[in-house]
Amino acid sequence: MSASPSVRPSYAAVLRVPHARRTFAAALTGRLSYAVVPLSVMLAVTGSSGSYAVAGAVMALFGATAVFLSPARAALVDRHGPRRTLAPMTAGHTALLGLLAAAVSRPDAAPAPVLGALAAAAGACVPPLGPTMRAVWTRLAPDRALLQRAYSLDGVAEELLFVTGPLLVGVLVGFAPPAAGIVAGAALMAVGTAGFLSSPALAAAPAGAVAVRRGGVGLRGLGRPVAAVAGVGLALGVVDLLVVAFSERHGHGSGGAAVAWVLAALSAGSAVGGLLNGAVSWRTPAPGRLPWLTAGLGLALCGAALAPGLGALAAAVAIAGFFVSPALTTAYLVADEVAAPEARVRAGAWINTAVNAGCTAGTAVAGALAGRLPVAACFALTGAAVLATAALVAGASGRRTPGEGTPGTDAERDAGETGTGRKGTPARDTSPLVPLA
Repeated sequence: MSASPSVRPSYAAVLRVPHARRTFAAALTGRLSYAVVPLSVMLAVTGSSGSYAVAGAVMALFGATAVFLSPARAALVDRHGPRRTLAPMTAGHTALLGLLAAAVSRPDAAPAPVLGALAAAAGACVPPLGPTMRAVWTRLAPDRALLQRAYSLDGVAEELLFVTGPLLVGVLVGFAPPAAGIVAGAALMAVGTAGFLSSPALAAAPAGAVAVRRGGVGLRGLGRPVAAVAGVGLALGVVDLLVVAFSERHGHGSGGAAVAWVLAALSAGSAVGGLLNGAVSWRTPAPGRLPWLTAGLGLALCGAALAPGLGALAAAVAIAGFFVSPALTTAYLVADEVAAPEARVRAGAWINTAVNAGCTAGTAVAGALAGRLPVAACFALTGAAVLATAALVAGASGRRTPGEGTPGTDAERDAGETGTGRKGTPARDTSPLVPLA
């Protein structure tokens, strides 16, 4: 991968784009709910039922419907537009969270099936603010360099949300019952979505109803970024559990400050990597960078297998994190390039789904392996799996599907003007915003 010395727009330039700060701030407010609600539900259900098994089952139902129905919700946004779909989704989601909070606040605990049904229904209605915001960035930042900066800023901000959310819950439960965290998450979602939908950036009319009805049209070529981020998600799920196992086997206990510092190093590395990735003017197009970034993550995990102690593991995990945000950001850029204008929200939602599914699978795999193999071997196997994913993505990039990209697209015109594109690279359309999920 090589970088161009050409001048790049700054992150401040992204925020100076008309309506960008207002729209982005509102979207982040709503997305903070994603980091507040799950932990609050877990704590509230555990306290109400007195059973970790019930809490785990309720959270599994909430997570399953939230993650695996995300592309379906995205399709609705693609077809009908964000203003027609996000408002009723938010109303249903917040109302169901309110009912769940009331159910876990009763002196006599509600039956587990009731809690599970409420959680599943609330998850099914989660508004896809992240993919929709990235669709808005596509319209607000039509220049490719500016869009890369915007996506990097969005990814790092999201990373910080998932650090801040649990901290806010920890402060809140210090003086209020855990159910208050559920209510707070619902309020964040309601306020954030209302501000987001009121932005002039969402004024464009939807234009994708026909393609959405035809199912997969507009999503050709999405397999590569989906496979790559599934590998990234797998790595994240494995690392979370293996760090706990490593700490325990090296005499630091299975929780507390030791584990927190190592996982904080992962987040810090991801944030730094994301900011630097956005600052570089890459000559290699996003599809070509994606396998290299995925491979970097795999190699870092193989390096973690050699860590003799917790300090070395923290350093290795920070290096691994350095590739996480750039890989995700690049995957979103690839998805934006290959998706038709009427399918951009669904494309982003599939990336989200792949990350979360990979993370869930990684946690399950790590749990099975950690009890049978040394932690070092588990890190090495995970690194090898991510490297295999990178090789698969690289091979697929070399076998571009016929018809992916159309002569005369924006991408090919850009290639002729800048010398950085390739004939056949799918274009990122810069037409007015088509709502995504």
